[in-house]
Amino acid sequence: MKTKYKDLVIWVTGASSGIGEALAIEFARRGAAVILSGRNEDKLEAVRKRCKKPKRHMIVPFDISDAEQAKAAYQSARAQAGRIDWLINNAGISQRSLIMETTEEVERQLMEVDYFAQTRLTRLVLPAMLAQGGGKIVMVSSVAGLLGTQYRGAYSAAKAALHLWANSLRAELYDQGIEVATIFPGFIQTNVSINALTGDGSTQGTMDDTTNQGMTATACAKQVAKALGKGEEYIVTAGAKEKMALTINKVSPAKVYTMIRQATVK
Repeated sequence: MKTKYKDLVIWVTGASSGIGEALAIEFARRGAAVILSGRNEDKLEAVRKRCKKPKRHMIVPFDISDAEQAKAAYQSARAQAGRIDWLINNAGISQRSLIMETTEEVERQLMEVDYFAQTRLTRLVLPAMLAQGGGKIVMVSSVAGLLGTQYRGAYSAAKAALHLWANSLRAELYDQGIEVATIFPGFIQTNVSINALTGDGSTQGTMDDTTNQGMTATACAKQVAKALGKGEEYIVTAGAKEKMALTINKVSPAKVYTMIRQATVK
């Protein structure tokens, strides 16, 4: 059955830029009421104004890595919107550092933001979703969470953990009206590489060539919205080379890792 977006309230985290911004605009274009979250209120307001019927949408700024702020943000979102039908766990941070050059503190920071913050917010939202008879939880993982590559050790681990946690959630709640979908973006033209953490915790500050040549965030969002609307659970939004690597990995992981070792991924 085709999803009627005009009947949905969709909460998008990491909505101030990149994939989250594009998703918020796309969901609004399709008729949904959108709750936009991120740390920067001014940026969220700018995105809200770019959405179709901006007065219909809400902004809830907060730091997703702060448990108390997350709880308050959830309460604010519920108070403003009345309900949450879909939660899009999109907020996150990437990495650009070799394992041997990355401190444990940085690895823990990546896991906190990219895994624990996502599962924490999901647990806050789920009780009301169950009480209202259903909803959809969407995790934004990564192709890197399916194929570990150089310079992304902890990031790949966090995104893989998110993917498998979502699988378990799907198995546990499938008969209680909760749908679970996971998105696996490849190289997307966003600021992800500029904001990525290096081994000492500083940000990289520059755009990767591979990211700059990737799919646009708008194209990614359109694919995601279409797939979610059809009820798809595993959604890969990536270029031909990344999809080919995933296909080869199903047959011969050894072969795909020979390719990865020879590839430029930074």
